[in-house]
Amino acid sequence: MARIDHIAILVRSIPEALPLYTELLGLDAGPPMDLPEQKVRVAFVKTEGSRIELLEPMSEDSTLARVLKERGEGLLHICLEVDDIEGMLRHVEGSGVPLVDRHAWRSPHGLAAFVHPRGFRGVSLELRQYVEGAIRE
Repeated sequence: MARIDHIAILVRSIPEALPLYTELLGLDAGPPMDLPEQKVRVAFVKTEGSRIELLEPMSEDSTLARVLKERGEGLLHICLEVDDIEGMLRHVEGSGVPLVDRHAWRSPHGLAAFVHPRGFRGVSLELRQYVEGAIRE
């Protein structure tokens, strides 16, 4: 059984977007974190039972910078937490749904992989499995 881990929102500037969630809505947020290998800065806003992930491109040549230029700010993906990410990837792919990532990759928050939006009616879906030592806010 999967649960919604977070909903990701692409923004031009975390310092400009974060007060909407913290000051206006009164939610708590962790400090922004740079992930230079992915060319992105992230901040997680805590909600009851889930989180909102704000993503800001760190480089003009990154995939997210291109998406931001083409589509603007807004909903980027939904992340589901799963117990066995490699097993879920094989199951999804075996059902004929295309993957962005054929294997999970390590992030500070665990193992992650993306399912192609074509497979979920235009919705970008991230799968995440928490592992020992991963950040869990």
